[in-house]
Amino acid sequence: MAEKETKNNPKTLIEPTPDEMEKLKVESEINVIVDRKAENEKAMREDRLARWVPKTQIGRDVLDGKETDIDHILETRNKILEPEIAEKLLNLESDLIKIGQAKGKFGGGKRRAWRQTQRKTMEGNVVSFSAMAVVGDKNGHVGVGMGKGKETLPAREKSARNAKLAIQRIERGCGNFDCSCNEKHSVPLIVEGKCGSVRVKLIPAAQGTGLVVGDELKKLLRLAGIKDVYGVTKGQTRTTFNAIKACFNALLKTREVRR
Repeated sequence: MAEKETKNNPKTLIEPTPDEMEKLKVESEINVIVDRKAENEKAMREDRLARWVPKTQIGRDVLDGKETDIDHILETRNKILEPEIAEKLLNLESDLIKIGQAKGKFGGGKRRAWRQTQRKTMEGNVVSFSAMAVVGDKNGHVGVGMGKGKETLPAREKSARNAKLAIQRIERGCGNFDCSCNEKHSVPLIVEGKCGSVRVKLIPAAQGTGLVVGDELKKLLRLAGIKDVYGVTKGQTRTTFNAIKACFNALLKTREVRR
């Protein structure tokens, strides 16, 4: 039985080892970097919205406050042509998908966010980079976009812009027979999407199950607001951008619940 701590008999404190101190120091530094990155992104977003001059009627209505519901814009089939519309109406977060691979011995390079390609010309090899971004508000709105450029940063910006233009609404629910809650934490029914040779099936799961899918698919599901789901994949799943598109197509099929 554990001894009770008293004034004359305090508990002995165990000091952390040097390795634990170093680990805590690294974790604190990482947290500071993440906080600074979030603050910088927020400041850049506010500055971008402050300098925004709408060029479409929908953009002018959003800026004037006449249109405040993005679901109404999507249901009336009005195409979003300005990414600032989604930024103004939703609190979006973004993430990059690792679709590329660094050079390594015998093809064992580390996965990375940039996909490098090159074409042969009379002047030599012309290198280009492509990236895939996912944006979402973790509340039923998500978008996927690809971008290509001669450098990595322009490719990332283009992919984020295209993802905001392709923002869509999905339906969430609780379609698992083991769970009797009415919260929106999973998909409402079994859905399957396809892109190329990749097929992705999403199955409802009970609360506490988590995301039982690949690491890159987790990024898409988290930003969509799904917390628990089972996933089944078939085909050449190492083609990551096809797997993401197949998962996105499966999420769009959840809207059939309203029909």
